[in-house]
Amino acid sequence: MEFSLTVLGSSSALPTATRHPSAHVLNVNEKYYLIDCGEGTQMQLRKYRFRFQRIDHIFISHLHGDHYFGLVGLLTSMILLGRNKPLTIFAPADLEALIESQLEGIPAKHRFEVCYIPLDFTQPQIIHEDKRVTVQSFPVQHRVPTCGFIFREQPRLRNVRKPALVAYEIPLLAIPGIKAGKDYITPDGEVIPNDQLTVDPPNPRSFAYSADTQYLPELADMLREVDLLYHEATFGDDLLERAQKTRHTTARQAASLAKAAGVKQLVLGHFSARYKTLEKLEQEAKEEFAEAQLAVEGTTYSVALETFKK
Repeated sequence: MEFSLTVLGSSSALPTATRHPSAHVLNVNEKYYLIDCGEGTQMQLRKYRFRFQRIDHIFISHLHGDHYFGLVGLLTSMILLGRNKPLTIFAPADLEALIESQLEGIPAKHRFEVCYIPLDFTQPQIIHEDKRVTVQSFPVQHRVPTCGFIFREQPRLRNVRKPALVAYEIPLLAIPGIKAGKDYITPDGEVIPNDQLTVDPPNPRSFAYSADTQYLPELADMLREVDLLYHEATFGDDLLERAQKTRHTTARQAASLAKAAGVKQLVLGHFSARYKTLEKLEQEAKEEFAEAQLAVEGTTYSVALETFKK
């Protein structure tokens, strides 16, 4: 059962020869959720073999170009590929006009439905729920209104003990209720407690995306014990003053936040093009949080079911 993040772009405002603008795919049981869509995202999707039509939900953190300039190209390719199912985009309210003005030349008969859902930048809010995940947005502090996102896997049904089903001669029709947590009552009226018939399912997994933001220690409560955190780390200690001025975070600050929140894995990205190599940022982060990793484009960071079983 897949629950993983693939980094498509790890650069900040300026792409480099080896790093692309922000874009990420969260894969939950082969359903893809696209988080930010910088320039060239569709090329990265193709390079790493993600099928466009499995993307039904896109989350745009804010309206800086390195986080959404790839949308028009991606939507156009979806149209050319004959997409006919709806697509939902969660984004700042102004994005709809920006995108639709560029798609006006495409005849309506070739278009598919795009639903734009405006983000709330004043408070945390549940913005999406389906059978796989619940998604919560939360405001951060950047130069323009910006949100992060937390994806929480839906709780799984309990796992049945097959020997117990045989021993109590439980009919197939009763199994869905048992998996949902109900006791079983035999034809003779005996109550068989659910914990004799089932075992706990794996704990739901979680992923948090903290987009462009200044260092916010208070986010630790929001991110408490998240399984996987992607956090921007635009600068190193050498550019702390610039990080503060531009409302970005250093690698050390992001690692400190991850440690305070008790997250299990930390992936750092959104690196300034000033850095030709990233070893210094990695070293500074690991001094605060040993589990810190630098985002590597094309790499998939997984959260395994078995790791978090009770």
